[in-house]
Amino acid sequence: MIKENKSGVTFPKGFKAAGVKAGIKKSGNPDLAVIISETDAVAAGTFTQNKVAAAPVYVSKKVISTGTATAIVTNSGCANACTGQQGLNDANKTTQIAARELNINPNDVIVASTGVIGVTLPMEKIESGIKNAVAALSSTGSESAANAIITTDTYIKSLTTTIEINGKEVRIGAIAKGAGMIQPNMATMLCFITTDANIDQVRLQLALSSIVEKSFNMISVDGDMSTNDMVVILANGQAGNDKIIKNDENFQLFYNALSELCTQMAQKVAADGEGATKFITINIHNAKNFKEAKKAGMSVANSPLVKTAFFGEDPNWGRVLCAVGYSGVDIDPDKTTVKFGNILIYANGTGIQFDKEKLHKVMSEHDITIDIDINMGKTNATVWSCDLSYEYVKINGEYHT
Repeated sequence: MIKENKSGVTFPKGFKAAGVKAGIKKSGNPDLAVIISETDAVAAGTFTQNKVAAAPVYVSKKVISTGTATAIVTNSGCANACTGQQGLNDANKTTQIAARELNINPNDVIVASTGVIGVTLPMEKIESGIKNAVAALSSTGSESAANAIITTDTYIKSLTTTIEINGKEVRIGAIAKGAGMIQPNMATMLCFITTDANIDQVRLQLALSSIVEKSFNMISVDGDMSTNDMVVILANGQAGNDKIIKNDENFQLFYNALSELCTQMAQKVAADGEGATKFITINIHNAKNFKEAKKAGMSVANSPLVKTAFFGEDPNWGRVLCAVGYSGVDIDPDKTTVKFGNILIYANGTGIQFDKEKLHKVMSEHDITIDIDINMGKTNATVWSCDLSYEYVKINGEYHT
């Protein structure tokens, strides 16, 4: 069972964390976090597919390619993106500072940044912040770390779960940030996951890559892909279960637990979209394949007309059908049906008469489900999104250096 638990990344055995105020954010809020495994850990990660990737993405990809990592250092308030060679130098220097303070190898330090693009890291503040965070590392420090990574989020996102493998309790914990520039693959999103599972790196990467595709890569707030996204997991083996080295029953147990945690975290990110007043679940039914199902769902999720209609509580089903129609997937309007909640809106090529009072009640709720049956195959997919409000424009109109 997934729990909203503030212990997050320090819930599994052998992990510590801390978040501090380094002075990077103009607000003076916490802005630098360190997460560390007390013992060697295998590591896996997925990263933004934006061709304009931030410096920490390049550095952390190299760390992940080694298969191991011990620590994560992340800052908010400055993305260190579009900063050229200086940005890469600063990201590498961050690993070196952290390695020195933690007495580990720089190649075992993952770095991440989020915030304003085109601004170089204030390295004196980064160094001071790392020193302070390392001094504050604690087995109860996850909440402070979660606070240090958020930007326009309205609350911290922290989840945990427990499973049993070979009679051993295996724990998984995570923290995440993300509220705007949310469009796979992935989003302006950082997610750090820890586990004490004993699992080899190949299985860990296999699980994470597959799970991200159907969780974090299925959310959209505004259709913009960030430069800094990453989902990273560290596994230190302290649970003591027999090592998972093949795709057996134990791997499936771990996979299912991690999948559920990532799915719920992805939903939290979408629900906390900048200025959001609605959380919208878009179910695509009976598409030809997963690629087409996702494409149709994302087309609806990214439509400004759909998103503003839900903000205004306007049952304009034509906007939904229109978005599916231009998505590029193979559909036949006469075979397609659309439901808002449990109310059938469109079928047999035409709109359906519906109870306006009941539909308005559906539209006025915070959680709204759209079901679109394409009837062209047997594959389903779910995309999570939110509405587009006046507040979104205000937040992003004022988001500057």
